[in-house]
Amino acid sequence: MRRPIRIALKAVAIYAAVSLTVAIVMAEMTLHPWRRPLPDKDKERIAHIYAQYGANLQPVIINAADGAELQAWYSVPIHDNGNAVILLHGIGDNRLGVAGYGQMFLQQGYRILLPDSRAHGESGGPIATYGLRESDDVHRWVSWLYERGATCVDGFGESMGAALVLESMGEEPRFCSVVADSPFSTFRSVAYDREGYFVGAGRLGLESVVGRSIGLLPAEIAFRYARWRYGVDLSQANPLDTLKSSTIPVLLIHGKNDVNILPRHSLILARANPAHAQLWLVPGARHGGAAAVAPQEFWFRVLRFLTDHNDGYAKNSSRMVFPVLVSRPKTARYKVRSDLKGRVFRRAVSSARGMGL
Repeated sequence: MRRPIRIALKAVAIYAAVSLTVAIVMAEMTLHPWRRPLPDKDKERIAHIYAQYGANLQPVIINAADGAELQAWYSVPIHDNGNAVILLHGIGDNRLGVAGYGQMFLQQGYRILLPDSRAHGESGGPIATYGLRESDDVHRWVSWLYERGATCVDGFGESMGAALVLESMGEEPRFCSVVADSPFSTFRSVAYDREGYFVGAGRLGLESVVGRSIGLLPAEIAFRYARWRYGVDLSQANPLDTLKSSTIPVLLIHGKNDVNILPRHSLILARANPAHAQLWLVPGARHGGAAAVAPQEFWFRVLRFLTDHNDGYAKNSSRMVFPVLVSRPKTARYKVRSDLKGRVFRRAVSSARGMGL
């Protein structure tokens, strides 16, 4: 009888030790995502493409509430419709990751702002907080756009950026509309999902179950570690609560084949506020892959949604020239090519780091 007890105690001790190690590593990687550089050659490519619409890449710097220096590009097309879109990238990425989307918005007359999120790209800030501090950062960017005469400011985000723009609606009620591609509903729930996925439960569709059972202890330790060491309660990163009480029109987009952030996150978000949130589930699309799988419908839906909720001028959708998007491969990096020219203007890093957002 004593032997089974000793074995059980050893197993518990090993599980606790492994959980502690995993928790600390997970927390540190999540709070300190890899900073993707902005090579000059990529800046030049994007500048050349944007120049087709009479737009320059204007560098912009503002200060966050905590003093962090936030950097962005601002572009205004020659045929300006008076409205602006702020585009937010995913984790471990930077403004280059959403610059490809900017081409279509410029073509339709929208001004665009491409910020590096805090702790990403060339922006300051020691840690990423998944909306806790970024919400006020977005609020400051939106104020900056309105100060420059924008009629309407719309938000567009991908992955982590989608969650950030949703969370920021609590701080920034002046959005005319928001488009969120592949967001998470709460940081806690996506953390559980990612843990289950990392141990292989995703193949069976059990990542949520495994994450909330075997992964429960390391996840909770990671949350407490982040609070203790950095004073950040990531469990409060919660787009769901913000969306519930918002009246801002929201278009949710999610690939049905997304294993990075499961489609159920957008389903939960849409059900939380059916009066103001629409959901488009895209067959065959992986994480952030809707524009690659169904580019015509993607841009028709996005631009129509913005037009329906903007007061300014919008072009006729029949004149759109859609970018040819290359499907996302299984590797961590993918490319999107510009329309007609075939130039590579977007390189993004998939969410394979930290929580994998």
